[in-house]
Amino acid sequence: MEIFRVGKLKKDFFWGNSTSSMQTEGAWNEGGKGLSIYDIKPSTENSSDWKIAIDEYHRYPEDIKIMKDLGMNFYRFQISWSRVQPDGEGEFNQEGIDFYRRFISELLDAGIEPMICLYHFDMPLALAKKYNGFLNRRVVDLFIEYAKKMINIFGDQVRYWLTFNEQNCFSLSSAFASSGYLNGGKTVRELYQIQHNIILAHCRIANYVHDLKPDLLIGGMEAFQEVYPASALPADVEVVRKYKEFVDYNLLRIFTEGKYSSEVVCFMEKNHIEDILKVSDLAEISRNRSDFISFSYYTTTTLTSSEIPIASVPNYYGEAGYKKNPYLLSNEWNWQIDPQGFYGILMDLFNRTHLPIFPIENGIGVRENWDGKHQINDDYRIYYHRVHIQALEKAVSDGVDVIGYLGWGLIDIPSSRGDVDKRYGVVYVNRTNHELLDLKRVPKKSYYWLQKVIKSNGTEL
Repeated sequence: MEIFRVGKLKKDFFWGNSTSSMQTEGAWNEGGKGLSIYDIKPSTENSSDWKIAIDEYHRYPEDIKIMKDLGMNFYRFQISWSRVQPDGEGEFNQEGIDFYRRFISELLDAGIEPMICLYHFDMPLALAKKYNGFLNRRVVDLFIEYAKKMINIFGDQVRYWLTFNEQNCFSLSSAFASSGYLNGGKTVRELYQIQHNIILAHCRIANYVHDLKPDLLIGGMEAFQEVYPASALPADVEVVRKYKEFVDYNLLRIFTEGKYSSEVVCFMEKNHIEDILKVSDLAEISRNRSDFISFSYYTTTTLTSSEIPIASVPNYYGEAGYKKNPYLLSNEWNWQIDPQGFYGILMDLFNRTHLPIFPIENGIGVRENWDGKHQINDDYRIYYHRVHIQALEKAVSDGVDVIGYLGWGLIDIPSSRGDVDKRYGVVYVNRTNHELLDLKRVPKKSYYWLQKVIKSNGTEL
């Protein structure tokens, strides 16, 4: 089923995969690694713990061979801060650094361009306990130290860099869990302090790269899950506009223009939290620019104003006002399938920024079981990726400069909540939430489809 007209992709288009360290590596207490906030999370009825994941720490040569066979030429992964600096401050762990050096070298030997993300929500536990994570300005300084160290060590091998995964998520209530926040009242001031501290950390590192490492490329990343008004009611249209300004476009403006949204600043003044914006911070932020804009995309939803309490903080509109879109299909977790939304975001981001756009997470989570013998027939995954690649090609044909297309967890990994049953991969990993089994890697039907897509650079869908 073709929804979009095909546009020709550039010859050096990137095809690949994105993951995080806690969802892949395992080896939580090996190689000198310190504890992160994920390492102490217990398993539940519907989730695993994080101690093994898919054991990529030991099995990465096998997984890189799979990536190469698939045809991938790009892999975005995360350095675990607590693996290279166990307490998040003090001595660095040479054994952890050596692991990533070997890992990157094997990727390059396989013809796979690496991208490093420096922080994907897994704060070193020691920093969470001692400083309450990114709420404390001391952690900004420590992150800068860690990030510069990694750039100085790996910058000779790795050209593409990200600071924070889905940075706009630090504008939402999820900021408290993902920033290492352990104690407090989760106030609006604290939310905006965390948001600002992470903005400052990003800008300092981006400025460092541009000042001292001009051959490297660094960009901002957001989670763009398109939001539509639930109706033509003007109030519904307005809550969507305001929500996007506070959660998406404020950060996008910082990534590209080096300044906060005037509307966001006015909100902070009205709520007497404008003192968070130090003059020296704003001067440093003003120098920030991005070499590209990257984003994750999975689903869309709608907002209805009728469910949002009066005087709600705009950052929280989504929690009260989300409403299912009746015109779209959904997976078991109510993530709605909307390639048109993907096309719209590609167009919107490029029209706003005039920078190369890089969708670096896309996929669909489905409950799957392998019988130990037969291939998993995942036509639903083929359909999902096909229509989204078609949407991307349509955006290219309409003028967008797209760098590449990365799936999420193309080799099965636990979901962001640790649910192994929510599988995104074109390769099955033989484990469940509570049984490791043999961790065998088993290509699904979608693997061979994607292999042909990559080999044809998107012309055979």
